[in-house]
Amino acid sequence: MKTIGLFEAKQKLSELVERASAGEKIGITRRGKLTAFIVPARSEISVAQIFADIDQIRKRAKPHKGFTTKDFIEEGRR
Repeated sequence: MKTIGLFEAKQKLSELVERASAGEKIGITRRGKLTAFIVPARSEISVAQIFADIDQIRKRAKPHKGFTTKDFIEEGRR
């Protein structure tokens, strides 16, 4: 992965977008610290895939024993 400074990135944005569309991942730095990426866009994703991803997240989530959703809602209101 190549990195480029923010000032230079602003000057070469069109070039960077072309490179990203070709598959390259480019890091953007500000004052020497990595702050953002320009990456290739994902192909269109279907609604079914979005729901499948959500289901996977739900399956990995661990319930908190002894607490209900209502308990968390009330805690958030305090």
